Amino acid sequence: MADIASSDAFSSARADAPRISFVSLGCPKALVDSERIITSLRSEGYELSRHHEGADLVIVNTCGFLDSAKAESLAAIGDALKENGRVIVTGCMGAEPEQIRDVHPGVLAVTGPQQYESVLAAVHQAVPPQHDPFLDLVPAQGIKLTPRHYAYLKISEGCNNRCTFCIIPKLRGDLVSRPAAEVLREAERLVAAGVKELLVISQDTSAYGVDLKYAPSRWKDREVRTRFFDLARELGGLGAWVRMHYVYPYPHVDEVIGLMSEGVILPYLDIPFQHASPSVLKRMKRPAAQEKTLARIQAWRAICPELTLRSTFIVGFPGETDAEFEELLAFLEEAGLDRVGCFKYEPVAGAPANDLGAAVADEVKDERWKRFMEVQQRVSARRLKHKVGTRQQVIIDSVGPTVAVGRSKADAPEIDGVVHVAARRPLRVGEIVTVKIERADAYDLHGTAVGY
Repeated sequence: MADIASSDAFSSARADAPRISFVSLGCPKALVDSERIITSLRSEGYELSRHHEGADLVIVNTCGFLDSAKAESLAAIGDALKENGRVIVTGCMGAEPEQIRDVHPGVLAVTGPQQYESVLAAVHQAVPPQHDPFLDLVPAQGIKLTPRHYAYLKISEGCNNRCTFCIIPKLRGDLVSRPAAEVLREAERLVAAGVKELLVISQDTSAYGVDLKYAPSRWKDREVRTRFFDLARELGGLGAWVRMHYVYPYPHVDEVIGLMSEGVILPYLDIPFQHASPSVLKRMKRPAAQEKTLARIQAWRAICPELTLRSTFIVGFPGETDAEFEELLAFLEEAGLDRVGCFKYEPVAGAPANDLGAAVADEVKDERWKRFMEVQQRVSARRLKHKVGTRQQVIIDSVGPTVAVGRSKADAPEIDGVVHVAARRPLRVGEIVTVKIERADAYDLHGTAVGY
């Protein structure tokens, strides 16, 4: 859930302004949806409330990808109804409104993902705006729910893939890319407002522009194609860290590694491989050539030795055998991925994967998850140990009495490790400092600031 109270979403409230309490659940893509809704509300004079109680209305942006996420969303709606009573629901779970109304029939309205106009229309009906254009000012970069020094930059909606475990295309539709110039204008506004790190996100970042046939759009004095490589190159010229997430390993991804080796964008790729066994990948409808994947990883690292690879995997996929799981562990050892997340398969209503094989027992999933994490912990510790004695640029996320906590170019916020930084002078949140790494553990680094 987004911590709106710690963001810049609040401003000095007018006594007569309608007040909205907001809950944002799910992934960074949903967080961007929340930011867009809140930006529109603030531009119309609505204020944000840190608490449900006393607000005129509560909006809950739901996640509907897994059953556990749906349960969390339903619980958040229930809490909002209990504390306030006037609730509008939006987001992925809103694509199937009966699931919400069956449990919470008292909600005022339910809208699906990306339906910003429907959300605003529901708010207007429940709590009419009292807009004052002389007082209700919204910053050019819009309202952000992240800390001021980094921001998510969503470049497209939806997805053209049909992975058997995923219902995102059903919830959010097929790929719809934003023109490159539109994305770049937003990124430029963010950087001008003090953002030092842009986290590029979508459902399938490397498919960016396919739906538009890579059509160019006018950016300043030149035409820029709506294409992954072209966008990455232009974003890298804005003076901020640029971090690529959710990159499906299409062949043209190889082109971007050169930009990383040149320092144009961060040497970081978030590629959700999901598994390594060719037979499981085939059932998942994912790329299944494990040998080629390993060869590409080696080639990428030859071009850009500083490259950090993050990925996510699923254990306990329907029909997963012991042999297939062992293939996954062998891949982990050989690939040497820097950052890895692992999920135990959850059946999702409407996902074809549920019917592709026998369900794996929960105790087997638990055991495989534990073994997976043990292997990856060894890999992570080994790779981090090589950084001891090096100097790393670190962006500071929080400051304590004696030690600050930040992230290197190898660490995305909230999902990767951190760097614990001692310094001779107080550090500031958002500051980028050079840190000499003195110690490493399984996931984090420890060092001293030596350059400011």
